[in-house]
Amino acid sequence: MAIWVRMAPQAYPLLESLHILGIALLVGGAIVVDLRLMGLGGRHVPVTTVTRNVLPLCLVGFAAAAISGGLMFTGVARAVGLSAAAPWKLGLILISGVNILIFHVGIYRSVHAWDQAAVPPWPARIAGALSMIGWVGVLVAGRYLAYV
Repeated sequence: MAIWVRMAPQAYPLLESLHILGIALLVGGAIVVDLRLMGLGGRHVPVTTVTRNVLPLCLVGFAAAAISGGLMFTGVARAVGLSAAAPWKLGLILISGVNILIFHVGIYRSVHAWDQAAVPPWPARIAGALSMIGWVGVLVAGRYLAYV
């Protein structure tokens, strides 16, 4: 696969396009959910409605970004591995994943009590803020892969 990524003129641009589309679905959707969790957007829409409609798109986006990113990595592994931004990007992805796990296993279990609230409780707001910071950090670190 690495040879195809390096040698086929259309491989890397196609994978990068899929990666950007995946990022748009993942991060765009996450920001919509995060804004609702922080009480900064969609205050009149129940949290469960937002998550039910947006999180499936985030999952598709994550899958597209992960698969295309993994394939792109095979073609430029040495350059990415030597980049100072690589540990930041991977670390922020891991932290964001842990935040998602904590939110769904813990905080979200009580959503029935605050589903309609214009401003959710502090734990949900903190999870939303951490998510937004984490995913934006992943974007920034990903851009730096090519430069540092």
